Amino acid sequence: MFVRRIAVIGTGYVGLTTGACLASLGHDVVCADVDADKIKRLTAGEVDILEPGLAELVAGGIAAGRLTFVLGAAAAVERQPEVMFLCVPTPMGVGGVADLSIVESVIEETRDLLPSGCVVVNKSTVPVGTAERTEELLVRDDVAVVSNPEFLREGSAVYDFLNPDRIVVGGSKQDAAERVAALYSRLGAPTVLTDAPSAELVKYAANCFLAMKLSYVNAVAELCDRLGADITDVTEGMGYDKRIGQAFLQPGPGWGGSCLPKDTSAMLQLADAADFEFRLIRATIDTNTRQRLRMVEKIRLAVTGKKGGSLSHVKIGLLGLTFKAGTDDLRDSPALAVAALLRQAGATLTGYDPALKPGVTHPDLNSITIAEDPYQAAQDAEALIVLTEWPEFRSLDWPRLAGEVRKPIVVDTRNLLDPAVARRAGFEWIGVGKH
Repeated sequence: MFVRRIAVIGTGYVGLTTGACLASLGHDVVCADVDADKIKRLTAGEVDILEPGLAELVAGGIAAGRLTFVLGAAAAVERQPEVMFLCVPTPMGVGGVADLSIVESVIEETRDLLPSGCVVVNKSTVPVGTAERTEELLVRDDVAVVSNPEFLREGSAVYDFLNPDRIVVGGSKQDAAERVAALYSRLGAPTVLTDAPSAELVKYAANCFLAMKLSYVNAVAELCDRLGADITDVTEGMGYDKRIGQAFLQPGPGWGGSCLPKDTSAMLQLADAADFEFRLIRATIDTNTRQRLRMVEKIRLAVTGKKGGSLSHVKIGLLGLTFKAGTDDLRDSPALAVAALLRQAGATLTGYDPALKPGVTHPDLNSITIAEDPYQAAQDAEALIVLTEWPEFRSLDWPRLAGEVRKPIVVDTRNLLDPAVARRAGFEWIGVGKH
């Protein structure tokens, strides 16, 4: 097998996973970041990210001499890479437009240092036209630019990288795109070679479709609530249709995380720039906002017995705060969005999450007391609210929880629990689209 010298700029979820996995495939990889302390920890094999299998891959890459860490993009380029992956943040900027300032900064830092023949790869999620913009900033005819979007789910990023559904690579130079695609040859995945704008749009189109699917199932769950149907049975019946599939058919308190909110907003911006009113995406976002409000309405009715009942000074215990199980990521967490609405309604909040320790600091946690365990979160609560689908919540001592709360009510926004188990413990169980 051929071995490429690769530089990966950025060591977040995407960058570190990309670097460690490419090293595991036999390539010589150097990862760069601007955080000196983080580089020091990574060099020692210490991984801060909660991602199954990642720490082991990093340790293995370091031990094999195929994975190293340096401070700054320029230091990585000094290694004369054949391929440089840009895996830096592209957060939502003003008006929903992706902020490319970090991408542009890295290009400015490295453009005069890149070896001739190097391929610059946009791995971060970027708007259509970013590859062209990158070429303009480089001003290097001897350096190619391609788009190679990532399709990694937090909590299963390593698995997703090593078991991809597809590899998408797009660029104006076919040979450069083929060289990047060849990096993944051992994975045996279907490969889509295309132009850069199409590759850039694939990521947005895929994530927006998933967001639409989630908003759709949440809307169907509301219809189930109104009609007395069971959303679990409805989605099971839908999911056996191969044209639909069973993934992303679980109702919840809304969708969030680091990708879907910013990608749907970015898609709207792309559409607006193209003079196209993308009503489906706008409705998808509006439905998601409504879902969070609907969860608060459900909680309000469960606690007070009235749709307009007051939650002022009502103590509520929250089970789960991260945006999904298996990660410690709080970015755009629907759990925190619901918590913020409860706090606005005057509720007093105590929360527990397996990935968070008491004392953790985050702006969105300021109004929530973080408990050491779920039983502490339940103490004197008027209701417990399941907001994140952590599997361990199913096996809690529910009779003990019933003894801790003031009112044995559990609003399960994820339909995670076995209703019979909760009810045997003395709880009134309230789900989403279920009775």
